[in-house]
Amino acid sequence: METQADLLVERLDGRLAAVTMRRPDRRNALSLAMMQALAEAFEELGRDRSVRAVILRGEGPAFSAGHDLRELRDADAAAARAIFDACVRLMGVLHAIPQPVIAEVGAIATAAGCQLVAACDLAVASTAARFATPGVRIGLFCSTPMVALSRAIGRKRALEMLLIGEEIDAQTALAWGLVNRVVPPERLEEETLALARAVARAAPAVVALGKSAFYAQIERDERAAYDYTREVMTLNALFPEAREGIGAFLDKRPPNF
Repeated sequence: METQADLLVERLDGRLAAVTMRRPDRRNALSLAMMQALAEAFEELGRDRSVRAVILRGEGPAFSAGHDLRELRDADAAAARAIFDACVRLMGVLHAIPQPVIAEVGAIATAAGCQLVAACDLAVASTAARFATPGVRIGLFCSTPMVALSRAIGRKRALEMLLIGEEIDAQTALAWGLVNRVVPPERLEEETLALARAVARAAPAVVALGKSAFYAQIERDERAAYDYTREVMTLNALFPEAREGIGAFLDKRPPNF
């Protein structure tokens, strides 16, 4: 267990880790320091090959309310750029580390907080959770959240959220593809852990290869995506884990990952 700034990083079940944002009094606002600490925590976990999946949580009445507006109110160009540079770096780290990252969303996630959910590989939400990109209402369009959001839920739905700024509930987020599962609040931690454990059962090297390939192919055209993934699968077929898994399947026994 490690506390860094307003974060708690802890190990679960030996093969899982959890990162908890702990600024409940500020609704887990993503200050510059918080985003830097999150990126560093995820990078460190990414280097730990004993960790097979990471859960991201928010303590208190909000998963995250987005950027800390106190920092932006009087920011000059250099200060504003530093904040958004840190935001872009954090979202990139979530995709770059080999382990799947699962958002555990128990409450509201707005603006860059909603972006954080969209950027995670998987997400489980409580029925009490809500999601919004309300920047347009205060004169600061959610342009960086738009990147992750539009890729998660598509153009028309993303633009509806971005242009109007109204909240959507957890069931709508599920129907739109922003989250994978919606459960009652009392089952949120249990369901998120179950999903993380399911991910952790697979061979880590194969999961890492697959996650990297997913993000590399998703923005390519179909032919280029097939050309790329053909080479990835050729490489993967030579992995010891693939030989073991295929052999276990044919031998009708559990694989030893």
